[in-house]
Amino acid sequence: MKITHIKSRQIFDSRGNPTVETDLIINNNFIGRAAVPSGASKGIYEAIELRDKNHDYNGKGVLKAVDKINNDIKNKLLNINFDSQEDLDNFLIDLDGTINKSNLGANTILSISVAFAKARANFENKQLFQAINDSQSFSLPSPMLNIINGGAHADNELDIQEFMIVPIKYTSISKNLKIACEIFHSLKKILKNHYFRVNTGDEGGFAPDIKTTSQALDIISEAVELAGYKLGEEVCLALDVAANELYKDGKYYFNGEKSIFTNYELVKFYENLCDKYPIISIEDPFFEQDLEGWKLLTEKLGGKINIVGDDLFVTNPVKLQKGINDKLANSILIKMNQIGTLTETLQSIELAKKNNFIHIISHRSGETEDTTIAHIAVATNSPFIKTGSISRTDRVCKYNELMRIEELIA
Repeated sequence: MKITHIKSRQIFDSRGNPTVETDLIINNNFIGRAAVPSGASKGIYEAIELRDKNHDYNGKGVLKAVDKINNDIKNKLLNINFDSQEDLDNFLIDLDGTINKSNLGANTILSISVAFAKARANFENKQLFQAINDSQSFSLPSPMLNIINGGAHADNELDIQEFMIVPIKYTSISKNLKIACEIFHSLKKILKNHYFRVNTGDEGGFAPDIKTTSQALDIISEAVELAGYKLGEEVCLALDVAANELYKDGKYYFNGEKSIFTNYELVKFYENLCDKYPIISIEDPFFEQDLEGWKLLTEKLGGKINIVGDDLFVTNPVKLQKGINDKLANSILIKMNQIGTLTETLQSIELAKKNNFIHIISHRSGETEDTTIAHIAVATNSPFIKTGSISRTDRVCKYNELMRIEELIA
């Protein structure tokens, strides 16, 4: 597979910030296009985005990244034959020459990596999920839908960043999304009846002026019932705490709860929530360097629910292996732009599988119309996918792609 054309440009993500999009052509005929997302709450160990950091676009422009692709990287890639995705990605990693992609930028590298994967799929006359996994054994993920937004994703006082519903009644993604759709609209009715705002947050969920975790979970529970479904049997709940945002000087400040927790007290808080509500997953329950907290919670609840490391692992095989060795969690969130290439993303997933870790494919809060993560979820037989609420095209396009894929593999 010879790369015969590369063209990058600056486009906008779902928050109105610039991001990188790259077109790549193999053998003059087979094109792939990839756009890169960006997160609002980022782990300190994530691979580095390349941003312009000047007065344009509030410093968030990516014209430096675009220029690197259209000039420096292009000149090194054109007319070179690559035998595989790994071959191309390793070339880019070596070209960058840093541990955290700080030279070329993870956004720069990832746009080329995914564009190549899509071009290769076209070259092989396959869907992307088939090109990633040629075993022909595929399953569809259960959606984890963020229907109430808090934390850094919303303008309210909710401490926890994401309150999710997880429809589990069916193996069919389209049928589970029907459940989600009906609950979403039931929730809107309930919020209006309680005179809450029904504006949405970064990921398409509602961002009402709710203060406490229990109040949010109670309203969601009411919405599930109003839609005609059984909480705990047909629909479960999940949380993304994003505890990095709540941590300061060894304590966790839950301002909406009017509480300050030690890590031990926070374990008790989570235990009480899981006793009261059918929660099956808690993501980033502790600060990424509070290893004691992670270990405590995994010992207490790891046999019952998914303890999901996002900022803790940042889709990095080295970080994940340490977490496995130290028993810090039992699940990993997978975000491609945290590590910077498709190959390294798949390596993290494979490591998770070998160690009986659940892997959850995830979007970022700043998304695009790119649907690659839907294909990765199917290709790797991920049990779950997080791509926001059942509103906003930047979120729904991933669900729509999963329904198209369902037609192909049913």
